[in-house]
Amino acid sequence: MWNMMCDVMPTISEDSISQRSSQFSGEDANFEQLMVSMLDERDKLVESLRETQERLNDSEVRLKDVEKERDSLQRQIAANLPQVKENFKKAVFSHWNY
Repeated sequence: MWNMMCDVMPTISEDSISQRSSQFSGEDANFEQLMVSMLDERDKLVESLRETQERLNDSEVRLKDVEKERDSLQRQIAANLPQVKENFKKAVFSHWNY
């Protein structure tokens, strides 16, 4: 019975085990390096996103300030335009009367 078992079971050489082990070690190292690279890239992207969000927020604040300034200038123009028109008319008509 023992002889039949030896005939059926393939022989496993220690060299092939160590080759497989070193192959897995190399693959594990490559996988680990890949994961580290991916995590580094993710960190860079997250930092870039954060900086972009800050710039967007700053731009939105600046836009609101500029819109307020524009509205104020439009109100000033609207308030002063009738007086400017009247002064212009007086200047033009007085020039034609000479």
